[in-house]
Amino acid sequence: MNPLFTMPADIQDLIDLDTYPLHALDGAQGRNLIMSCRADLAATGMFNLEDFVRPAALTALTTALEPVIEAGSFMHRRRHNVYFMKSVQGLAPDHPALREFDTAHRTICADQFADNPLCRLYEWPPLVAFIARVMEQPELYTMADPLARLNVMSYRAGQGLGWHFDRSPFTTTLLLQAPVEGGVFEYRTALRSEVDPNYAGVGRLLAGQDDQLRRMPVRAGTLNLFKGKNTIHRVTPVSGDRDRIIAVFSYYPRPDVLFTPDERIGFYGRAA
Repeated sequence: MNPLFTMPADIQDLIDLDTYPLHALDGAQGRNLIMSCRADLAATGMFNLEDFVRPAALTALTTALEPVIEAGSFMHRRRHNVYFMKSVQGLAPDHPALREFDTAHRTICADQFADNPLCRLYEWPPLVAFIARVMEQPELYTMADPLARLNVMSYRAGQGLGWHFDRSPFTTTLLLQAPVEGGVFEYRTALRSEVDPNYAGVGRLLAGQDDQLRRMPVRAGTLNLFKGKNTIHRVTPVSGDRDRIIAVFSYYPRPDVLFTPDERIGFYGRAA
């Protein structure tokens, strides 16, 4: 790691607790933060905490991760429809909602950077409690899976994340490095519901015919929570010589969640 950058020793050196008092959620500022995030979730299906990680800490985290990505990442590449399914009951194979897209990125797992403070942040109880309270969950748990619990994904020029719906109710990410161009998060809030799959609407969006599509450039250091189960989204291909690097934190409302060996192989190229 570049000796000019020192790893943050404490959580307060890592994140901006003055702006985001996760350690004091019962105070007035903490309660206001929770209510603001809930309001954003209700309106757009997400919230952003910009400059959540302090700039010097962000540089240190990313600088330490880059050689791990270069030497030990798994190249995840697939062509898929928005459902990640070979077929959908009731839809013809040529239905517009089943159009396929490319996803490509490199991934490293938590067991490859266990000494990075990013792991400590993921497990920090006040962060977990904050997300639980915003999501109005009685409790959330870090994932037990040693590979899937915390991932860092790197997108190089030409790589992106194809249109899809998430399987999990929400996803928590931290953008560590923004690209020169591209790598824009695009989404359409509440395109489907638990009772209406809205296949026709999905097909229209994939054909570029939905005027409610939104684009959100994200600044490095931003913590984002996104309800992607019914909100379709993608990351546009990256351009330029700087990778888009993002950490994905996985939390669940029950303890001891694990991926199957087949899921681990599919996502990470290894079962253990």
